Amino acid sequence: MDKKVTILSLEQALALPYATQRFAQLGWRVIRIEPPADDSNSKGGDPNRYVGEDTGTEDLHSYFISPNIGKEAITLNLKKKEGRELLKTLVKKLNADVFMCNTLPMRYKQLGIDFETLKEANPDLIWCGISALGPDYPDRAGYDPAMQAMLGYMYLNGEPDRDPMLCGVPVIDLKAGDEAFAQVLMAMYEQAAMKKSGGKEIFISMAQCSASWMVGSLPQLQFVKNESELHTRCGNENRSFVPCNCYATKDGHIYLAIGNNSQWEKLFRTKGFECLEKEEWKTNQGRLNDKNLIYDEIRKGMAHYTTSEFVEMGSKLGLAVSPVNNTVQVSRLEFIQKNMMKAKIPSGKIAELFPAPVSTDFLKEHDFTFSPAPRLGENNMAVYQEAGFSADEIADLKNNKII
Repeated sequence: MDKKVTILSLEQALALPYATQRFAQLGWRVIRIEPPADDSNSKGGDPNRYVGEDTGTEDLHSYFISPNIGKEAITLNLKKKEGRELLKTLVKKLNADVFMCNTLPMRYKQLGIDFETLKEANPDLIWCGISALGPDYPDRAGYDPAMQAMLGYMYLNGEPDRDPMLCGVPVIDLKAGDEAFAQVLMAMYEQAAMKKSGGKEIFISMAQCSASWMVGSLPQLQFVKNESELHTRCGNENRSFVPCNCYATKDGHIYLAIGNNSQWEKLFRTKGFECLEKEEWKTNQGRLNDKNLIYDEIRKGMAHYTTSEFVEMGSKLGLAVSPVNNTVQVSRLEFIQKNMMKAKIPSGKIAELFPAPVSTDFLKEHDFTFSPAPRLGENNMAVYQEAGFSADEIADLKNNKII
């Protein structure tokens, strides 16, 4: 493409900022739109700007920084008619390819951000909105923990005799972001390769996205004799293969997954696990029948090893074994370290933040280093001047609380 793909994104929280962060990693231009400070929002902007550890800069707290590196930021008051008209001007003058939002669907037309309104400024605009349940449920808010509860994730996660548990990361936010990323790319492919015109409207339902990952659970409804046979919480076990579980070592924990009878034989021929050699346990079904006894015996054997000792030995035997790493240990893994995204944080330090999902040529050429997460409205002057406004006109927009 002759020009950088430009995305205007009315974004907050995590699902959409994560999606547009993936576009930034492609080298695309992402301009995030946020509301200016007013009586109902005294600080202005995305509430996530003020969440997490204090970095010394009021509107750049730690939680906000990572998903927003490499972006620009402007303010725009879409509650005012002048702000809604200004958005259409930006779409046209900046030749925006994509508009994205994660606003309640009931507010699309109220704020002038709906597809029909914005395509007046660009008939070929790709429009994508993320919401809890899609436009059929326009007033439903989508927060990851509540969505995990509603869509069965909590019911399936945790120990069988304990309360349901949230996943350790906001998987539904991230799944919705990835799906938005994929669907926008598909729409752009259709425009370019299939020479389609007229733009495209894309609705991303967080609920539908997350339920699509229940590919191992929802189909059970068609095959079990009664609901009591449906999957429930199974802790760290695998529902189908035994033994797959987490075990304490002398100095930590490991996860060991035995996926076939050959791997099982390698385990019971290992020092400390000889007691596992029983004829009735040489098949997965036999092991499934006595799984609790088997897990107890493995725990006894594992108590003789340090984590590194068993991981090294198990790896040499070709077993699927891994230490249970904490966040610090994950950050030090060689294959993670070399793909870390980097950016300047408010202290001035170049910080390693998180790895890119794919190491592209663009990222390698830029040493995985991006511009810092932008301050609220940091790019107002540059972006609005690019759209044809003079410095005096921009000052008037600010004085009239349009930006």
